[in-house]
Amino acid sequence: MSCHVAIVTDSTAYLPAETMGRHGITAVPLTVVLGDRALEEGTEISTRSLALALQKRRPVTTSRPSPELFAETYRRIAESGAEGIVSLHLSAELSGTYDAAVLAARGASVPVRVVDTRMLAMALGFCALAAAETAEEGGTVDEAVAAAEKRAAGTSAYFYVDTLDYLRRGGRIGAAQALLGSALAVKPLLRLADGRVEPLEKVRTASKAIARLEEIAAERAGSGPVDIAVHHLAAPERASALADRLRERVPGLADLHVSEVGAVIGAHTGPGLLGVVVSAR
Repeated sequence: MSCHVAIVTDSTAYLPAETMGRHGITAVPLTVVLGDRALEEGTEISTRSLALALQKRRPVTTSRPSPELFAETYRRIAESGAEGIVSLHLSAELSGTYDAAVLAARGASVPVRVVDTRMLAMALGFCALAAAETAEEGGTVDEAVAAAEKRAAGTSAYFYVDTLDYLRRGGRIGAAQALLGSALAVKPLLRLADGRVEPLEKVRTASKAIARLEEIAAERAGSGPVDIAVHHLAAPERASALADRLRERVPGLADLHVSEVGAVIGAHTGPGLLGVVVSAR
């Protein structure tokens, strides 16, 4: 019988609150800085407020959780009876969250394994779920980490943005790529590759780009058992329509999640974002 293993992630996993509660997953919030106000993602800033701020070109930045916040989270979980913690976070290429968690883990009273999943959004969320399910079955810390890493290896994330400008301003994609996209007035498709945001294809119109996004996701899903998440920012109709089409096209579809991204990812992608995460079971 293994010790009780607790799962921690961060707010960019965008797991539904009900799912997190059912599996006992704890999410540590990142921060969105809107003007002179620092707001916790998930509780203190809505995606609607973020979208309005971006549309008005108000300054928006993001920051990692502090090591102190992670330390307090680990302390609380240990005091609740956990004998080991697996802490799974968004790509260290995109955020200092992983580094903050590593610093806090050194002083924890129970063993803490901190994992850079090199994922984000529900690509990270699916990893956290895999780890939680393993822990629920009595798995050890090592087994929960292995389950998360296996899930990450079979997960791909693709997304469409109306403009690369937000990614350029946040430093998440090269200025030359942003300039090229603007100059040609194309609609970019991007992917998450080894923890980084990289251009995938350039398409001339939004409708063609979204159709191509659907095609890429369906091809990646194949016929085996997969979970899919469709994300958006201020584009619920587009997301719902895409989800409906994928539901028809993917024969091995198990779970399909549709959700709006939170303020942290939204700040770097801008309104109009449409993303698809395909995760093999």
